[in-house]
Amino acid sequence: MIMPLEQLIEYDKNAYELTVAITHRAYQLAVIRGPEVDKISGKVVSLATRQLFTKQIEYKLLP
Repeated sequence: MIMPLEQLIEYDKNAYELTVAITHRAYQLAVIRGPEVDKISGKVVSLATRQLFTKQIEYKLLP
């Protein structure tokens, strides 16, 4: 799976928030180790990034 570089370049919101969200989701995917992760050879950061940009998952900041 290829990292969605075009979407990363065009992202105009807080990059720190995005990085934290991707990191947390990648960790979740690595721990769960579902069939989706096995299909992409364990490249959880790319999968997490794609899931955030395609809105398969959403995140929000907690106070």
